Amino acid sequence: MNTTVLQLDHVDFVRQGRDILTGIDLAVEPGEHWALIGPNGAGKSTILSLCGAMNHPTRGVVRVLGHRLGRVDVRDLRRSIGHVDPRHPISSPLTVRQVVLTGATGSIELVPRWRPDAETLRRADELIDVLGLGDLEAATWPTMSQGERGRALIARALLPGPPLLLLDEPSTGLDVAAREQLLATLDDLHAVQPRLATILVTHHLEELPATTTHAMLVRGGRVHAAGPAREVLTTEHVTACFSSPIAISEHDGRWQARAVRRRR
Repeated sequence: MNTTVLQLDHVDFVRQGRDILTGIDLAVEPGEHWALIGPNGAGKSTILSLCGAMNHPTRGVVRVLGHRLGRVDVRDLRRSIGHVDPRHPISSPLTVRQVVLTGATGSIELVPRWRPDAETLRRADELIDVLGLGDLEAATWPTMSQGERGRALIARALLPGPPLLLLDEPSTGLDVAAREQLLATLDDLHAVQPRLATILVTHHLEELPATTTHAMLVRGGRVHAAGPAREVLTTEHVTACFSSPIAISEHDGRWQARAVRRRR
């Protein structure tokens, strides 16, 4: 039985006559934690949109959770994919619990007259506890910090129990302390849900959790390098991907990038 969570085979994506992605190959297995890294405009967000069944490929094959895009009702498929976007447009003063519960309906706001069952409430409270939000019972969305919002959105995405979690620059807008708390939360999550597969998009290697297992460097809509993180996130590969001399170091699973001054 094929357990591959996500597979992209020779995928091209064209928008308004422009080649956005060319020849993308990617296979994600249960328990793998991928990072998509590359310069602005490289195509990372477009790849993530294919992984989340938000776009269809122009050419090639995308299989998400065993279903081929173009041959499946994507509305049903999306319910099995957790998606975390820090720009989530909540406008109501929802409590933490209410934000998490919107994950059961896939809506931005609470659905009128919808009532969660006991199991949904139990799981919501469990995720609130796992993600360190238990002390925020009285907080509402407008009063929550950016880091608290990020953790609430992760709990929301996990409520339906998806096997795949997509994180689109989850550290956006966070200060150093909030970023480190978020990354520690992701590491803890990977420990308690060992078969959960994740894909995280970022521009910064410092924003990768220590549990990152694989990485893909994307440049100009093409894969520059992909595979185990320590084989991909090297000075040579990152320098070539960003067309700038960048020294890469790794310690205890955390990565650091530093510009290298050119000798005159």
